[in-house]
Amino acid sequence: MPDMNRSQIVTRARSHTPTLQTSERAVPARLSVSWASSEAEVREAQALRYQVFAVEMGARLPTPRNAPTGLDIDLFDAYCEHVLVRADGEDGEPGPVIGTYRVLTPAAAKRAGGLYSDTEFDLTRLRSLRPRVAEIGRSCVHADHRGGGAIIALWGALAEFMARNGLDTVIGCASVSMRDGGHFAASLWRRIADTHLAPIDCRVRPRLPLPIAHLRQDLVVEPPALIRGYLRCGARLMGEPAWDPDFNTADLPLLLRTADLPARFRRLAG
Repeated sequence: MPDMNRSQIVTRARSHTPTLQTSERAVPARLSVSWASSEAEVREAQALRYQVFAVEMGARLPTPRNAPTGLDIDLFDAYCEHVLVRADGEDGEPGPVIGTYRVLTPAAAKRAGGLYSDTEFDLTRLRSLRPRVAEIGRSCVHADHRGGGAIIALWGALAEFMARNGLDTVIGCASVSMRDGGHFAASLWRRIADTHLAPIDCRVRPRLPLPIAHLRQDLVVEPPALIRGYLRCGARLMGEPAWDPDFNTADLPLLLRTADLPARFRRLAG
């Protein structure tokens, strides 16, 4: 699947708004993975994002004027490809979207005017990498499905995408809630930085830094499921977290080279 831009109409349509369905089972009988090929499918991803970011995490989501309610929509969505993980029924019928992220390729980033990460970080040191960098964002998994299967499915789809598009590096922001004032996020930053900090030539600087020096960094914390998945796949932390007041999150900048992926994913990306 080369660089595509099928979802450009998503922010202009005003009709049906999907209702997020949830699974009653913690572990679905079957997960399926696909790439959104219609406006309706992109909206399913946006509905899940709204559920996780706005309802669960308390984010104040800025959306385009006259956009449908109950969806997380921003201007980058129109330039991204959106992967969908579904919890299908036992009869094989497609089920609700329970995991998603979006991917912005270098060509699409030029059309969009830059990466989403550019709005939060100074990426000057990554300039030489940009022609082969894909940005992933808005990653989320429904609360009932964070046991690992959905995250593995998401990473498998990403590995295939990178191979098809001739890309070798992924960057993105991993968001951590600041409902406790930021102490969890600062402690998580300290824990990850001690073991997974990227080399100096891959470091970035936040435009609005999380005030780490004024927050506790000694809490015993466990990374959220998605961040654990990133780290297990070989991701590195590119620097201190940015503070996103709209989402009320601390955003950790992560970088992953496909060469560092575990063997099961490298086979897909090779």
